[in-house]
Amino acid sequence: MTHFLSLPLPRRRSLVRLVAISLALCALLMAPFASKALENGLARTPPMGWNSWNGFGCKNVNEKVVRAAADAMVSSGMKDAGYQYIVIDDCWQIGRDAAGNIMADPEKYPSGIKALADYVHSKGLKFGIYTDAGVKTCAGRPGSLGHEYQDAAQYARWGVDFVKEDWCNTVPGQDSEASYTVMRNALASTGRPIVFSICEWGSTKPWLWAGPIGNMWRSAGDIQDCWSCRRRWGGHGVLQIIDLMDPIYSYAGPGHWNDPDMLEVGNGGMTDAEYRAHFSLWALFSAPLISGNDLSQMTEATKAILLNKEVIAVDQDPMGIQGHRVRKDGDLEVWSKQLSDGGRAVVLLNRGDKPATITANWTAIGYPATLKARVRDLWLHQDLARHTGSYAAEVPGSAAVMVRITP
Repeated sequence: MTHFLSLPLPRRRSLVRLVAISLALCALLMAPFASKALENGLARTPPMGWNSWNGFGCKNVNEKVVRAAADAMVSSGMKDAGYQYIVIDDCWQIGRDAAGNIMADPEKYPSGIKALADYVHSKGLKFGIYTDAGVKTCAGRPGSLGHEYQDAAQYARWGVDFVKEDWCNTVPGQDSEASYTVMRNALASTGRPIVFSICEWGSTKPWLWAGPIGNMWRSAGDIQDCWSCRRRWGGHGVLQIIDLMDPIYSYAGPGHWNDPDMLEVGNGGMTDAEYRAHFSLWALFSAPLISGNDLSQMTEATKAILLNKEVIAVDQDPMGIQGHRVRKDGDLEVWSKQLSDGGRAVVLLNRGDKPATITANWTAIGYPATLKARVRDLWLHQDLARHTGSYAAEVPGSAAVMVRITP
């Protein structure tokens, strides 16, 4: 190979001009993608936290439960692992006062939302709240339609750091992009940094329009605590959701994330192996890691999943590339995510019932077949032998193996 400095000066100048032109073209091509992110400086990596809905629903959530979740997030080590948002979902609100200000249920939240937010903040955590883009929430409580700026101002006064806006009870002809743009502008007008979570279940393909509007958007119907199931009203199990996530991987990035919905880890509907696979795939997706279990009653197995810092590091990789499926052979699949250090996170997924050997070929994950690479099992926390060309492992049924491959 000829050294650059050994070339004649005119030839060197031509090469420099060619590189400059190439870089300029790259910048022009990448500009539309860079502009997709909401420019509020937040959620540069996927948000991590806890939400009340999956574990407590509407009836069983109250001020005591939320305070206990904040306490447990600190005492369990979750805060140190990167979790920071404590989010109340539906049913905290009960009505509006004479001036139209949203009011909390005084029986469930006797201290008020401001005091609750202050308590969460005193733990070094951030506080989130729920609303709806329609006239009512999914549980029939007051929505924000027509009150967006009023509600946003109230949230800011209370010290809210995260707003999740649902898509129930909308009016005929209501446009999702326009509705969520109004709330985005309302939140921005408060001057308070507030992560904006769009929750319209992927019904209007938000990945196509939500990048400049929200920090995250739901890409599927409500998750169910099951490995493979589908509810009549649109709920999905883990396997159904990952199939919906795969085609849209290119739309995610720092500040704007595809959201496959909150985690079900620890809620009892799946095996620990299925929960490990669930958590592995969400991390590979660069998905928000929002736990939905009772943090005050976690088993050691649940803690081991939610506190796996090596898997969390894959989710929080600063490059923010969403992983995708690179091989499918019936029930046997290989998923890969590019990492900022040049490595790959790889999930070997067995959707079937019986153990099977699954192989990840280097060429499928973007490496030359001759490359020798280090392999580390992220659940066993073990460095494995160096491999050239591929890595294979036996994977139990309804389970996954997750490794980090580093050249």
